[in-house]
Amino acid sequence: MKFKNLILFLIIYIVGCSQNATQDETLKSKGPVVHIVAAMKEAVWKGELFSKIDLDTISNKKGLYALGPVTYMRGEIMINDGEVWVSRVNADESISVKIEDSVSAPFLVYSNVTDWDTVDLPLNLSSISDLEKYIDEQTKNRQRPFAFKLAGSIDSATIHIQNLPLGATVSNPKEAHAGQKKYSIGNYESEIIGFFSTEHQGIFTHHDSYLHMHLITKDRIHMGHLDELEIEKMKLLLPEKIE
Repeated sequence: MKFKNLILFLIIYIVGCSQNATQDETLKSKGPVVHIVAAMKEAVWKGELFSKIDLDTISNKKGLYALGPVTYMRGEIMINDGEVWVSRVNADESISVKIEDSVSAPFLVYSNVTDWDTVDLPLNLSSISDLEKYIDEQTKNRQRPFAFKLAGSIDSATIHIQNLPLGATVSNPKEAHAGQKKYSIGNYESEIIGFFSTEHQGIFTHHDSYLHMHLITKDRIHMGHLDELEIEKMKLLLPEKIE
């Protein structure tokens, strides 16, 4: 009888563990999914600059957010709530920022987020490094990776736009950045779309960062990959936490 009871206990325990494991996987899968197309390192190190995705093939535009470069590294892409913004370098090195639905990318990260939690950023937080640490600390119990937004005033920022010469080949980061143009931005009302991950360096973040961010000014005159940032007063928007 004792042996039968032991067997019964083991069966109940194993089934219970199995159910808990399944439940944990279900919880982890809740929330907005982050989709990854190709990888930054494939473009930078392998020279795969050709199109890996046409953005007009993403059918669900509701709450769509995405970041990546233009095919052949000839501009920057930001999808902000379904609107596809593309920045390019003009012949006179000024910036062109336009909505373009028919554009492609050699790598892309995107997610659909319709509900957000809003957080007021601490006033002593100013740089990208500060921001990365703060977001990391605030999201330990959230699903990762995830998209996020920043909205408000910046003191200053530096952005870049990829502008690889036509016909150029790439086999390392230095070659991939040939022709890249940097722009300094003063005090502006701005929006920043970003993606956070501690597991995707070289995929959609640089090797030394957990963040990939593009900034667009409220007047839509400037848009590009964010390199430096001094925050004046901004709100952080994170995908709504599912308890």
